[in-house]
Amino acid sequence: MADSSTRQPSMLQALLPIGLLVILLAFSVYLYGSDSSYGANQIALIICAAVALLVGLKNGQTWRELEKGVVDGISIALGALLILLMVGALIGSWILAGTVPTMIYYGLQILSPEYFYVATCAICAIVALSIGSSWTTAGTVGIGLIGVSQGLGLSMEITAGAIISGAYFGDKMSPLSDTTNLAPAVTGTDLFTHIRHMMWTTTPALIISLVIFAVIGFNSDANEQVLVLEDTLQLLNDNFNISLWTLVPMLVVFVLAFKKVPAIATILVGALLASVFAIIFQSDVIVTFVNEPELQTGLVYLKGVWTSLFSGFSVSTGNEVYDELLSRGGMTSMLNTMFLIITAMSFGAAMEVTGLLHKLIKTVIGVAKSTGALIGSVLATCIGMNVITADQYISIVLPGRMYKAEFKRRGLDAKNLSRTLEDSATITSPLIPWNTCGAYMAGTLGVATGAYWIYCYFNLITPFVSFIYALFNFKISPIEGDEASE
Repeated sequence: MADSSTRQPSMLQALLPIGLLVILLAFSVYLYGSDSSYGANQIALIICAAVALLVGLKNGQTWRELEKGVVDGISIALGALLILLMVGALIGSWILAGTVPTMIYYGLQILSPEYFYVATCAICAIVALSIGSSWTTAGTVGIGLIGVSQGLGLSMEITAGAIISGAYFGDKMSPLSDTTNLAPAVTGTDLFTHIRHMMWTTTPALIISLVIFAVIGFNSDANEQVLVLEDTLQLLNDNFNISLWTLVPMLVVFVLAFKKVPAIATILVGALLASVFAIIFQSDVIVTFVNEPELQTGLVYLKGVWTSLFSGFSVSTGNEVYDELLSRGGMTSMLNTMFLIITAMSFGAAMEVTGLLHKLIKTVIGVAKSTGALIGSVLATCIGMNVITADQYISIVLPGRMYKAEFKRRGLDAKNLSRTLEDSATITSPLIPWNTCGAYMAGTLGVATGAYWIYCYFNLITPFVSFIYALFNFKISPIEGDEASE
């Protein structure tokens, strides 16, 4: 934020980059449609970041100060960028090793179209609850489930919504989750007190979501899906060695994630292990994939697994559904997503270092008079932070710090704030295309954020449940004990 020697920004100045961003993003979507995230949105974010920096210069800040603030802001996302690269490598190696094809093969036979969406949501919820990571869940089980949905002829968009809904419920309720630990740490709440308090908002939202997914599934038409299913099973059998052994890399990733091994290391181990399994179980697939008869056998295998890590796996059988299903992955497939994250973080950092972000939040706090309005303002602020700063961690930490004193002044227990932070900042992050979470989910699942967000029922419903509780003062706990007397 700007130091005391500079002029404080006005509300008009704070709203200028935001208003311009809304206008430019609207034009971006109008002109480029679903391709707007492949460059057009990034240009809009950079232009608005430049406008915010010009406001900072006008208010007396130095370029060196502003540049450092932007660089520091981008550096926050470096961990996410590295994870994206590792996930790209993981997807390519897992397809080549037969891990993803095996998941799809057995999933097609176990999951029927009628209950596929509800089962997908429930499976992802259980996995994420076990390992504490929505990203790992989407990047492992989610990839397989997306493949199963294509094999069944079901909607990839609804499937992505079910995956994200389940993954974020499990992530949110798991004591192993980083955001679930971050929110109570910022507000001064005990971890398990925080989780118990969240159950009041997350459980109804998940139940409603499961009911909706069940209704959608039971109303689906299964006639065409049976034909697609049989063709896909045959093609998988013809082109891969389907074996339960190929699922070992996935199991290793789950074990490492459960043991809280850092995400980058966990995913890298999964990708390298899959490369070894590819040579052992899919040697014929590698030879066909590389298609260079003049190379020695050992070099063919090396080139095949190496290519899958940086460029992904591709196949051309003439069956469009099958080819689209398994021609994916590689680090290069994540470069556009990384481009989006870097430009979005630049805009968020520019808004923060110039003090424009602080001006917006301070104004919101000032107009929230009742408890319902206060919690509503936290919800709105966190969602706004997800849009502006493009990062769920910033969207938890900044509002958490700025609202903490106000909650205490009004006699409200800190667990109300920590729950509200998660009900908004954590939950809505995958719904925004340029947010790190939205970009990650789109890049990993292969479905645009603008196409799947409407089906993320858990993520959409939870903030409303939280706001309704606040309006009726239901499960809003006052401060008790010694802190109350203070």
